[in-house]
Amino acid sequence: MGTRNTVRDLETLYREETPITMATCYDYTFARLADEAGLDAVLIGDSLGNVIQGRETTLPVTLDEIIYHTRPVVRGSDSVHVIADMPFMSYQADPAEGVRNAGRMLKEGGAQAVKIEGGRREAETIERMVGAGIPVVGHLGLTPQSVHKFGGYSVQGRESETRDEMIEDARALEDAGIYALVLEMVPAPLATEISEEVDVPTIGIGAGDQTDGQVLVLYDLLGLDTRFEPKFLKRYAHLEETVTDALRRYCEEVRNGDFPRDEHAFE
Repeated sequence: MGTRNTVRDLETLYREETPITMATCYDYTFARLADEAGLDAVLIGDSLGNVIQGRETTLPVTLDEIIYHTRPVVRGSDSVHVIADMPFMSYQADPAEGVRNAGRMLKEGGAQAVKIEGGRREAETIERMVGAGIPVVGHLGLTPQSVHKFGGYSVQGRESETRDEMIEDARALEDAGIYALVLEMVPAPLATEISEEVDVPTIGIGAGDQTDGQVLVLYDLLGLDTRFEPKFLKRYAHLEETVTDALRRYCEEVRNGDFPRDEHAFE
């Protein structure tokens, strides 16, 4: 049984200028493997709507679904820091409701922290969460819950106006009390500027190499869906081919009588 990484441990990595490693995670088995691999943190992302549920967006994902997936991740890991995504409309309508829902993530799911998309508009909610003892990670750039507002999944912050707004948002989130900030699909120079502007670790995904850490969707970095090919993604394995080949051989052996054999049977 290990000692789980805390907010303070991530802060120490940041102060020591050691890049922070993070990946999404949705179940017990992958949580165990992430722990063994030595990741610093895992995120139960609302991206489960895409990679687990097969939905086109993250918008339908519910609070109960995030809590459901957080529990086995906590059970399967000992050392990784566990962050749970606040899904769409679990905090946007009312700060008090947001605090209650974030509290459920910790009480019922076992998460150590929550992640919230959005800028200055969410500062009050974040401040109240932090005041209630709930650590919060911010999220700027391409925020998937705003996909309809953005008109799709595209790089954010290329225009001077949106660039300035994102810098102001980052400052506001830091003032509200976030302990880390995810920057998704942000031009590398802007991500560098924001990382220098705020005194909390920035975690990039499609934001260049000057952020204080990186996060990728687990299924993407493992190559479990080769149809998804964003520019920022590097595949560290090609498991789609491995899995389909294994299943194909299983089917063949069952059909031709090669499995099971005597060694697989009980007397």
